[in-house]
Amino acid sequence: MKILSVDSSTSSASCAILEDNKLLGEITLNDKKQHSVILMPLIDSLLNNLKLTINDIDAFAVSSGPGSFTGLRIGIATVKGLADGTGKPFIGISSLDGLAFNLAYSNGIICPIIDALRDNVYTALYSFEDGKLKKLTDYMAIHIDELISIIKETNCDSINFIGDAIPKFKDKLSTSFSKVYFAPNNVNLARASSLGELGLQLLKNGVCDNSLTFAPIYLKKSQAEREYENKLRMKENE
Repeated sequence: MKILSVDSSTSSASCAILEDNKLLGEITLNDKKQHSVILMPLIDSLLNNLKLTINDIDAFAVSSGPGSFTGLRIGIATVKGLADGTGKPFIGISSLDGLAFNLAYSNGIICPIIDALRDNVYTALYSFEDGKLKKLTDYMAIHIDELISIIKETNCDSINFIGDAIPKFKDKLSTSFSKVYFAPNNVNLARASSLGELGLQLLKNGVCDNSLTFAPIYLKKSQAEREYENKLRMKENE
């Protein structure tokens, strides 16, 4: 089974093609270009370099979030269009699951952190046990101080952080834990190959999403939604 996976949940844009247990190719750009402009050219370039067409793809995987609202919508719309156009199945994989999978076989807790602004992060806690990624908590959008408290309650000696919020909170996290590790740059970004590998496992077991009902994992309201609700409250108080 060949699977095309796409991740545009953060500032990086990534696409990959996997076939069963082999990564055929992957392209990742991390220079904050507009995903709406570069995503399809990345996919076309990858297909051309592998001498494949979109009809050679058996299934699709896409980041379902959390992350950039705009980036998620672009990636999901792209994959939905490709899946519907080819009549092939697709599946959404959490961007947090994908990041955590980048640190497969790490000891201790794996903690992806995606910047959610205002000192908040999108996060969840994981461990890697018996060759499988195990999610220990729900997906969360919380203040970094609350995350630190949650991790301390686990009494785990070894904490592994990964994600685009590391530069912002590295000093704070380093002083909060005695044994803390940060992902190196070569894996510290959303990679479509990780999504693809997780998606492939589910698709082979007959799990897929419905394009009519599938929706991103946002975890919090957009800035526009919050501003609109504030305006409504102000009008009610007039």
